[in-house]
Amino acid sequence: MSIYQQLAKFDSPTIFNAVDKYINESKTYSRDTHSLMYTDKTIKCLLPELGSIVGKAVTAEVTTNDPDSKSIPWDDYYSTLEDLEGPIVSVIKDVDSNPGRGACFGDGMAYGHKMLGVTGAIVDGTVRDLYGIKEAGLPIWANGLVPGHGTFNLISVNSSLTIGSLRIQENDILVADINGCTKIPKEFNAEEILNLAVQIREFEQNIFEIYQKPNMTYSEARKEINQITK
Repeated sequence: MSIYQQLAKFDSPTIFNAVDKYINESKTYSRDTHSLMYTDKTIKCLLPELGSIVGKAVTAEVTTNDPDSKSIPWDDYYSTLEDLEGPIVSVIKDVDSNPGRGACFGDGMAYGHKMLGVTGAIVDGTVRDLYGIKEAGLPIWANGLVPGHGTFNLISVNSSLTIGSLRIQENDILVADINGCTKIPKEFNAEEILNLAVQIREFEQNIFEIYQKPNMTYSEARKEINQITK
């Protein structure tokens, strides 16, 4: 089982807790960086029924209306997807002068992305054709929906960008679900993050079981929790 398949067993909050613990225990990374590892409330899960995703980030900047933006060929983006071994998470940012006014993802793109091994798309902008995207089976996150688009140009591929207050670089590992998206930076040890996630889930489950014991009181619960946290 791949590291991505194993990480997919955990939700994004648990992965964040693991990343946070990894940072706090590290002698290399600043503890001030833990708040930079997840998206804010502007990135919404539009199709929660399609589940969660895990994969390596491929980024793209686009404009959705500006006809005079300095564009590059769309082949640059799609060939990058095709050449990369999955699983892939597509990360798209609308850098138009009026971002979000036109959609930057739709059902045609959803089918094309699925064909190329993309597990899901995270869009700092708007999308359309949501029912079609659902039919394609591509989980998607975005700011919201609009019905139309304008001049659609590709500006960059695999540049560092910020979506929903989260800085993302190519090949960062992303874990996204109904809560949002958590990043495992590509320089972090993903195996260690996974091991921490396993420990955190086990610890939390033990606490939940204590709380659910019949006639449990707060003071008794605290005593039992203190025993398992020593």
